[in-house]
Amino acid sequence: MTLAAQKNQQTADGGKMDTTLLTNPNVKPAMAARLGEAPKMTSRKVCVFYGQKQALFNVDLDIPSRQVTALIGPSGCGKSTYLRCLNRMNDVIDGCRVTGDMKLDGENIYDPKLDVVMLRARIGMVFQKPNPFPKSIYDNIAYGPRIHGMGAGKDELDEIVQTSLERAGLWNEAKDRLQQPGTGLSGGQQQRLCIARAIAVSPEVILMDEPCSALDPIATARIEELIDELRENYTIIIVTHSMQQAARVSQKTAFFHLGVLVEWGDTEQIFTAPRDERTQGYITGRFG
Repeated sequence: MTLAAQKNQQTADGGKMDTTLLTNPNVKPAMAARLGEAPKMTSRKVCVFYGQKQALFNVDLDIPSRQVTALIGPSGCGKSTYLRCLNRMNDVIDGCRVTGDMKLDGENIYDPKLDVVMLRARIGMVFQKPNPFPKSIYDNIAYGPRIHGMGAGKDELDEIVQTSLERAGLWNEAKDRLQQPGTGLSGGQQQRLCIARAIAVSPEVILMDEPCSALDPIATARIEELIDELRENYTIIIVTHSMQQAARVSQKTAFFHLGVLVEWGDTEQIFTAPRDERTQGYITGRFG
């Protein structure tokens, strides 16, 4: 089934994955997927090259459905590079080449025949710095549904806008100023607007690249609360430099170092009983 067909025929995931499988070193990721709920996204032997320089080395990672997976590691370790692979944002970088196998619901996202626009509708992205369009709050949210042919008329678009803002926890603050510029909101509100914009096209996966790094502690706490609420309906992958944030918001954590996925599993296990001394060194602050 094509990605477009899956978009139209999407059904709710059932059941919960046996999380002990993911932290058992004797159980391979593929075996864990067979024994529990199939992962939403999978990566096998993924490598990324920028020209002659290799940035990622043979990454094998399963992203479970409707959970938050945190990608942690020191600057330059490859976590943002990996995140951009998941919706093919690396395609727009000259000289960037991705090899290996990456799948969404079992379908190769690097298939040459794949509709990348549809892929990015299924896998939304929120960037490090809030980047609302220079449009009204309403048009920021309605832009994606319009270009994807969602919302047959103004009433349907109104509903999409309201629902998206409600899910992003911004409706009460924005409902009386929908025709005002989105750039007039505070930093934290702008980031929630960007999240609302991402979910307006009904994605299945949301990528977040350090979404709180430019925000104050109060706005950060609101975004973290929002992430916890959104994971009931979306699969979320978040890049963060803050180990405290990863521990607070995620159920799974993957630690990258020098382009290598060193270790991944349940967040509690990664932070309390890491199996690799490099993970232990990073978490305890010996390097970073």
